[in-house]
Amino acid sequence: MDFNKNEALREVLVEANATNSAGASDRFQKVVGVCHLLVSLGVILSMDYFLKRAFVAAAIKFPSALFGMFCIFSVLLILDCFAPPMAIKAMAFFEPATMFIQRWLPLFYVPAMVVLPLAVKDIPAASGAKIVFIIVGGWLASCCVAGYTALTVRNIVKTEMIPAEPMEKPPPFSTFEIASWSVIFLVFFIIAYFFPIALGTTARTSLPFLLAATVLGYMIGSRLPSSVKSLLHPIVCCALSADLAAMAFGYVSRIGLDAVLGDYLTKVPSNPGAGDILMGFLGSVIISFAFSMFKQKRLVKRHAAEIFTSVILSCIFSLYSTAFVGRIVGLEPALTVSILPRCITVALALSIVSLFEGANSSLTAAAVVLTGLIGANFVQALLDKLRLNDPIARGIATASSAHGLGTAALSAKEPEALPFCAIAYALNGIFGSLLCSVPVVRRSLTLIAGQVLM
Repeated sequence: MDFNKNEALREVLVEANATNSAGASDRFQKVVGVCHLLVSLGVILSMDYFLKRAFVAAAIKFPSALFGMFCIFSVLLILDCFAPPMAIKAMAFFEPATMFIQRWLPLFYVPAMVVLPLAVKDIPAASGAKIVFIIVGGWLASCCVAGYTALTVRNIVKTEMIPAEPMEKPPPFSTFEIASWSVIFLVFFIIAYFFPIALGTTARTSLPFLLAATVLGYMIGSRLPSSVKSLLHPIVCCALSADLAAMAFGYVSRIGLDAVLGDYLTKVPSNPGAGDILMGFLGSVIISFAFSMFKQKRLVKRHAAEIFTSVILSCIFSLYSTAFVGRIVGLEPALTVSILPRCITVALALSIVSLFEGANSSLTAAAVVLTGLIGANFVQALLDKLRLNDPIARGIATASSAHGLGTAALSAKEPEALPFCAIAYALNGIFGSLLCSVPVVRRSLTLIAGQVLM
C-alpha cells in the first residue's frame, strides 16, 4: 500500500514539474516573440526615419518610404535568385513586424479623418456636392476601365491561373484588450481634465486619452458584424470614436471641439498630438508593402500582362479624369487637386498630395475612405452587372477603383480574387506615386484642374 502511495506521489511530482517546465518555456517563447517584434519593427521604423532625413537633406520630392519599399523588394528578389535561403530568413525575420502593421493598418491613416471637421468647415455645400459627384462617378468609371482592360488582356494572353500563396491573417482583438484600452481612456480623460499640468500643455494634455479613444474605436469597429461593417467600417468607427472623445472633452473643459482637434494633429515635431504619433507609422506601412508583394511574386510574374496593363491605364485614367471633371463642374482647383488620388490607398494618397501645393490632406483622406466605402458596398453588384466574371478582372477592378476597403469586402465573399486584389491594391498606389513624382505630370494635372502655377 505504501509503495503504491509513493508511486502515485512520484507521478504527481513528475507531472507538476513537467507543467512548470512547459509554463516556463511558454513564457520564455513569449518574451522572445516580443523581442523579435520590437527588433524587426525597429529596423523598419529606423529605415523610414533615416530615409526621410536623407530625402529632406537632398531636397528630393519623392516619397522616401516608396524608395525604401523598392529597395527591400529588389533586395529580396536578388536574394531569391542567388541565395534563396537568405530570402526566406529575411521574410521570417520581418514577419512579426509585417503582421503587427497589418493588424493595425487602418489606424495609421485615420488621423486625417479625425480632423476632417476642421478641414471641411470652410468648404461650401455646393463644392461638397461636386466632390461627392466626382467620387461616385469616378469610382464607377475607374472600375469599368480597370475591369474591361484586365478582361481584354486576359482574353488575349489566355494564361491559366495558379494558386496564390496563402496570406496569414492577424488575430482578432480580444475582450481583454478592449477592456484595457477602455480603462486607459477613462483614466487619462479624467487626468487631462482635472490635472492638465501633470501631462504638460496643449497637445500633450490630450494626447493619451485621444490616442486611447482612437485605438478603442478601431478595436470596437473591427469586432462589429460584417453586415454592420459594410456601412460602419472600422475606419469610420475609429474616427467617430476620436471625434466624440474630442467633443466630450471640449464640452466639459469649455475649450471647444476645434481647440481639441487642433491638438490632435499639430504637425509640429516638438509638440506632437495623438494623430502625429499614429501618422508617424505611415512610412513604415508603405515600406512593409514590399514583403506582401514579394510573397506573391509568382502570381505577379505569371499574370504580369493583365495586372500591369490594367493598373497603369486605370491609374492614369483616375488621376486625369478627376482633374478634368473637376474643371468641368467648376470645383475649386485646390479641392480638385486634393481628391486626385481618390482611388489610391490613404497611406500613399497622402504622400501624393504632399507633392501638390495647396492640397488639403484631410479632404484627401475623406475622399479615399468614401470611395472605398462605396466600393465595399456596391462593387460586387456592379461587377455582376458588367458581366466581369473572371476572378482576375474582378480583383483588379475592385482594388484599382476602391483600394483596401473594396478589396476587403470582395475577398471576404470571393477568396479566389483576393491575391489579385492585393497585388493591384499595392501596384495602383505605387504607380500613382511614381507618376505624380514626375514634375511634368504634376504640372499637367494642376493645369487641367485649373490651378495657376507660380
